[in-house]
Amino acid sequence: MEVKRMKHKLRIGLLLDSDMIAAWSYKMLEEIKESNYAEIVVIVENNGIKKRKTTLKNVLGKFRGIFFSVYNRLDKKLHKPNPDAFSLKNINNLISVPKIQVVPNQTLYSDSLPKQDISEIETYYVDIFIRMGFRILRGDILTVAKYGIWSYHHGDNSVNRGGPAGFWEVFRGWDVTGVTLQILNEDLDNGIILYKSFSHTANSSVILNKNNYYWKALSFLPNKMRELHDLGENDFFENIKELNSNPEFYSNPLYQPKNIRNIEMLYFIFSTVRNVVKGKILNQIYQDQWILLYKLNTTDSISKSFFRFNKMIPPKDRFWADPFVIQKENSSYIFIEELLYKTRKGHISVIVMDCNGKYSEPVKVLEADYHMSYPFLIEEDGALFMIPETKQNKTIDLYRCVEFPTKWDYEKTLINDIEAVDATITVKDNIYWLFANVTTNKGASSWDELHIFSAPSLFSNHWKVHPKNPVISDVRQARPAGNFFTYNNNLYRPSQNSSRRYGYGMKINRVTELNNNNYKEETVNSIYPNWDKSLNAVHTINSVGNLTVIDSLMKRKRGIWQMAGNLLMKFTGNIR
Repeated sequence: MEVKRMKHKLRIGLLLDSDMIAAWSYKMLEEIKESNYAEIVVIVENNGIKKRKTTLKNVLGKFRGIFFSVYNRLDKKLHKPNPDAFSLKNINNLISVPKIQVVPNQTLYSDSLPKQDISEIETYYVDIFIRMGFRILRGDILTVAKYGIWSYHHGDNSVNRGGPAGFWEVFRGWDVTGVTLQILNEDLDNGIILYKSFSHTANSSVILNKNNYYWKALSFLPNKMRELHDLGENDFFENIKELNSNPEFYSNPLYQPKNIRNIEMLYFIFSTVRNVVKGKILNQIYQDQWILLYKLNTTDSISKSFFRFNKMIPPKDRFWADPFVIQKENSSYIFIEELLYKTRKGHISVIVMDCNGKYSEPVKVLEADYHMSYPFLIEEDGALFMIPETKQNKTIDLYRCVEFPTKWDYEKTLINDIEAVDATITVKDNIYWLFANVTTNKGASSWDELHIFSAPSLFSNHWKVHPKNPVISDVRQARPAGNFFTYNNNLYRPSQNSSRRYGYGMKINRVTELNNNNYKEETVNSIYPNWDKSLNAVHTINSVGNLTVIDSLMKRKRGIWQMAGNLLMKFTGNIR
């Protein structure tokens, strides 16, 4: 497809309530200001903000909102995220452009701008307004910018509309929290969808829940602006048209603070405290331990019935995870992350298994000063290479096996200055496609966003960023869970589903489109740890020849001396 970039930068306007804006918004505007695709040309500031009280303040001023207020105060005292997405920064330190002060016409819930203000705004020929203030917007302001007003709804607008952001997902115990970027129109909460994303719900805290997904979401709007600039208006909106091709009906209530009864809020506070205390007690009695499970077949094929798998359980002082397999001379070599609890730092080890399923103790083969895991294996030009996860080093590194299976030498860094996890490569159309979850913004989770990089060679010095990155922004499907595999001539990508907890399950996704312009996949199967009551998660699968290996999280009772040691360390303040 021919790229039809716009000849000029997009002209951006800001709709604000104040010069003081949240840190996540400030970071978003920094990205836009430093870009080559957009420039901020005007600020429209709401001078009528002091003439009204928000619905939230009205609610908190009444007795029926007292426990809602208590919870928010308690949550803020107990949880102090770092970095804090909501610390305030002065926009004047970043942007110096003309500012139009307006006093909107107000109804009970919405704002519209007087005609004289609209006329002044029109003189700036704005392409996109970013809504960072005001209430519900009505009237001519919705169409004064060429491509409309772009606005975040910090929630999944297909399941919860209203507010407060990030609260109802925790309050109702939902597994995921959504974010929607949309172009506003007169149909409230049902604008043109530009992008959707889903994160794991931090069910212990509304503050922590919001902090994660606000940091992540800040890049959605700059990314879509860049896409509009690079593709051009016609191709961009053809893609958006496809995203909005189906009607979206909404059958849930409008979520509002006034709908929270005191008795419900009191029970929620009690349940939250109870769950925290219960979790701390159970953590002293039980430990979560990643173990391996395997199945040997009589023929070369992937095993698909997990209740038939055999367990490989490590000693209680460590866990084994992220198994990758290579077979040589009737033996299987299972490379794993091995982590000792006392060091909290993973290294790479190998387990040797014979054709009857008898296996050796792990032998350490690769270690660094930083954490290593997910030992992805790839053969090239008769040699064996490994790409372990090295997020703490901010690199994606390639290692060569110089003495199989125990000696590995650093070969080169494929990508530098990147916080990436679980790099996985597949080769298609003579192109090397590297998939990895990337943390774009500090404060966001590494579970949510899948990025693709491509190169003509494994040893390339330049890996090209895919224009659709992140190609998936969904905690239920993004993060790699093992090697690509083929089945009936189709290519499949296993991925992690961390909606309920980290590594809770997996999805098997059929790759339907992979090229320099686009990536699409279709989920064909979901895997959950339902075959064994002692298992709580399953998050990696690899199969080579007749051997299939997975990992799973098992709840295991601690020994009496281990419990005593943990309590002593907590009492003396030797652990966090």
